[in-house]
Amino acid sequence: MQEFFENVSRYPRYLISFTLGIFFTAISPLLPLFKRPTTAIATVSVLVAAFAFIAFTLRAMLGLDAV
Repeated sequence: MQEFFENVSRYPRYLISFTLGIFFTAISPLLPLFKRPTTAIATVSVLVAAFAFIAFTLRAMLGLDAV
């Protein structure tokens, strides 16, 4: 039974490393774009616009608009 709990206790560490791996894989292609100021500004603008689009879309879909 102790082996079972030892095995279950490894899952949070696996979840954290798996999540960090996904973020690293998603962000690593964008890192070269931050070396020049022009592309850095454009990249940040696109990321902010994408986040705003998703946020506004979810607010509208879930009916969270303050009316």
